[in-house]
Amino acid sequence: MNKIIGITGGSGSGKTTIVRKIAEVVSDFTFIPQDSYYKSAKDLIGEEVDNHNITKFNFDHPDAFDNLLLVEHLKKLKNGENINMPQYDFVHHKRLETTIEVKPAKLIIFEGILVLNNKAVRNLIDLKIFVDTPDDIRFIRRLRRDIEERGRTVESVIEQYLSTVRPGYYEFIEPTKRFADIIIPEGGYNAQAINVLVAFINNILHS
Repeated sequence: MNKIIGITGGSGSGKTTIVRKIAEVVSDFTFIPQDSYYKSAKDLIGEEVDNHNITKFNFDHPDAFDNLLLVEHLKKLKNGENINMPQYDFVHHKRLETTIEVKPAKLIIFEGILVLNNKAVRNLIDLKIFVDTPDDIRFIRRLRRDIEERGRTVESVIEQYLSTVRPGYYEFIEPTKRFADIIIPEGGYNAQAINVLVAFINNILHS
């Protein structure tokens, strides 16, 4: 059966950097971003969401994710079956009609802010990693990303951070640290932790 490594932590903690570091030395894995499994904002709050009313949709709440589909897809990947992974439009905050066919590999890397929150999802993960990065660093990274990649304004990013992101981190994300097998401070910039993680992954791939 294939193995799943779950990488979690707050938005901007460095989760994606860890995945990139792994990809530099390990090429044979399947990557599943939890972000692809967001529900469309309109389905939850009954109206379209844009940069003017974005705080009405809480992206940092467990209910924002389609965990039933996640569990189904992770089980299939572990069992060696293909999945049709959803795609999410972060400019218009909705799931697209098109999907991406994803083939399983011996190693599956599952990354996102609430990877360890749902018990049914958590029980499918073989190695659980929490990336622990200070609030100010995470906020700066998020600010840059949302402005450069998602067309957001500084004001809307700050409003969302204060109203949902920061409270959501301490209510739903930070408490999942207790489920982690490994806690990595400073994300992908912690070279020693990355070396240990890569060694573990190579052991999985060659066992």
